[in-house]
Amino acid sequence: MGAPPVPTADRALARPPAAADRALARPRRRLPAAVAALAALVAVGAVMLVTLATPAPRPADAPTDEFSAGRAYRTVQTIAARPHVAGSAANDQVREHLVGALRGLGLETEVQDTVAPEAGQLSGAAAGATLARVRNVVARIPGSDPTGRVFLVAHYDSVQTGPGGNDDAAGTSTILEVARALTAGPRPRNDIVLVLTDAEEACLCGASAFASSHPLAADGGVVLNLEARGATGPVIMFETSRNNAELVDVFGRAAPHPVGTSFAVEIYRALPNDTDFTAFLDEDFAGLNSAYIDGGAIYHTPLDTPAAMDRGSLQQHGDNALGLAREFGRTDLKALRSGHDATYFPAPGGLVRYPGWLTLPLALLALVAVAALGWLAVRRGRTTGWRLAAGFGLGLVPLVAAPLAAQLLWAGITAVRPGYAELLDPYRPTWYRLAVVASAAAILFTWYALARRWAGPAALAIGGLAWLAVLGVLLAVAVPGGAYLATLPALAGALAGLVALASRVDGPVPVVAVTLAGAVAVVILLPTVVLLFPALGMAMGGVAALFAVLLGLAALPVVDLLHPQAGGQRGLVALRARRLGALPAVAAAVAAAVFAGVGLAVDRFDAAHPAPTHLMYALDAGTGQARWLSHEEDPQPWTDGYVDGMVSVADDFPGLGDGELRAGPAPAANLPAPKLEVLSDTGAAGGERTLRLRLVPQRSVRLASLHVETAGLGSAGVTAATAAGRPVEIEKRHLDGRWWGLVFHAPPAEGIEVTLTVQPRGGQVRLRAMDASDGLEALPGFRPRPSDVGVVGSHSSEMLAVARTYPL
Repeated sequence: MGAPPVPTADRALARPPAAADRALARPRRRLPAAVAALAALVAVGAVMLVTLATPAPRPADAPTDEFSAGRAYRTVQTIAARPHVAGSAANDQVREHLVGALRGLGLETEVQDTVAPEAGQLSGAAAGATLARVRNVVARIPGSDPTGRVFLVAHYDSVQTGPGGNDDAAGTSTILEVARALTAGPRPRNDIVLVLTDAEEACLCGASAFASSHPLAADGGVVLNLEARGATGPVIMFETSRNNAELVDVFGRAAPHPVGTSFAVEIYRALPNDTDFTAFLDEDFAGLNSAYIDGGAIYHTPLDTPAAMDRGSLQQHGDNALGLAREFGRTDLKALRSGHDATYFPAPGGLVRYPGWLTLPLALLALVAVAALGWLAVRRGRTTGWRLAAGFGLGLVPLVAAPLAAQLLWAGITAVRPGYAELLDPYRPTWYRLAVVASAAAILFTWYALARRWAGPAALAIGGLAWLAVLGVLLAVAVPGGAYLATLPALAGALAGLVALASRVDGPVPVVAVTLAGAVAVVILLPTVVLLFPALGMAMGGVAALFAVLLGLAALPVVDLLHPQAGGQRGLVALRARRLGALPAVAAAVAAAVFAGVGLAVDRFDAAHPAPTHLMYALDAGTGQARWLSHEEDPQPWTDGYVDGMVSVADDFPGLGDGELRAGPAPAANLPAPKLEVLSDTGAAGGERTLRLRLVPQRSVRLASLHVETAGLGSAGVTAATAAGRPVEIEKRHLDGRWWGLVFHAPPAEGIEVTLTVQPRGGQVRLRAMDASDGLEALPGFRPRPSDVGVVGSHSSEMLAVARTYPL
């Protein structure tokens, strides 16, 4: 007797799914599998967040051979009691305290007092050169059998606008506490040199002076530079010297809390940013540069006080510095340098690292593995060739849309709260960061729910892996240290897909395989997303959104478990399935809106979190004209009361740079311009004229500048210059404008002697002298800031500049 006929609707529900509907993992019990997979990924993510967390600070009575944040914090309070810019009386007091503390440890300590040029390309001195008088504090722990020297470096000066509780009292106090722990223990094999530099904030000139001319630096060595750009967060080893494989190996095994990525090193090398470490790299030292960087809203502001410091971050700084000093202190430093950079990243239990020469082979292997997965998926009937191509093409949509949405989201938030534009990051950035991640998830989930019905789960998963593999190859060629971010998730996902295809489709093995691959992506990409936010700020949140999408693409087979099983549904069943599949996208979109709204609600400007403003005062003592100036593009209401339209001050105040500023009229204060004394004026063969001058500030100032008007000079312009007896390098690119000059930080009270050799056309040489101090409160027309209005972190905030032209 034959079987009864199956009704049409039942036949539609019972027939096998089309190839386009086949996923890499199709468990029989979909909901439990989804819950288990997601729980596993969340657990791995939680472990990674714990890995990035700072340690508990040790109290002041911790054992003497350990680093104590409690002890170090006492030094922070002393150093950062008030702003102490290079050359100030406050900085002199800080230096005296440091010298006394080091001598109290029994260390021979000296002050290197000299004039030095800038390191790196911080300022270009407004078309010229930058120098400073610096006074570095240098001490040495002599080694028992040295193979070289280890240098612990931090700067002790602060910006003029803040006391530098974190930047860089954190690094300075860490070095003093590390020195105490080292002197309390066995003598190291190698010399440990403690270098507390001056004028880092002005021009890196202290580090430049030590690295280029101090006898202890003559033979090079290993530098450990300690910085802070914020108030909290993990200490990140973000920069290394070239050929860093062995340095990174020491960091991975000797630092108790090793957080660092080769991707960060690649990014920093490409950015126009500098620290004291730059000066040592210029002199071919090897080394590592570390800092904590979260909480950037207080950076260089009056809020950078000791109370703002996260002592867990200070503890991590100290633990790592002490561990590295001990390890490098007993290592044969002559054998340290390798011939390649390493690839490395944090993982539970330590730092994963492998040789950089493996980068391209691994990237190509991942590409081959993804291609093999695609070929086998077609052979097994999970998808078709054209659907694979469609899946790859569609994968570009979230990669573009999510970063764009993040930038648009931030543009909308800054439209509501314009003061954010002047901050490195909001005071309370967590809610906004969550909003960016949620918006990226909403876009990914929406894209997947729509594209899944047409291209199929397998094609989209393989297409996403293909984008990761292609990106891995591109990074391996252009940015080798960042290739692991795409290569390793692509390789793990491809291998998991191959295992899934070789297993029973509805068994547990495919789910376990794709979950393990997703865990690899979480380990590699989640820290990147977390660290990119403070590193780049919310203004570049789109970069973090991009890597969040890469994480989502790597985990698409797990994302697919959130959707009902595809294939075979019709009518109301299909409609319910589509609605259920849309839930993750809706939930993520709602979360993004809620997070952004909460951020705006809780992160308001108030007395504790003031709106940042920038204001300067510039007086031409020759004409009696004065101006208020501001860098703010969209001025805050308080600043708007001083300035209006944009002007260029390059002609009148070349020492301030050649950019346009907002300006407004100001009452002229009774302030003297710097005095320019002509010590000698002699002619030379070829029509050259040599001027020996003395520039003497007539008040207590932070910097002084002298510019020569090159528009009236011959083709050679300024051909030679010295300042304070030091030759000044003259770059041809700086002779193209109207002025060439030099800026001198921390000028001595007796002034600076400058010698210029020029080729004038005609008989006259015009010189523009300027000096600058800090503080606007005593100026006529200045209205004090309300309690909820603060000072932006800038080297020119609160500057009071006075200039005068001297024709000779």
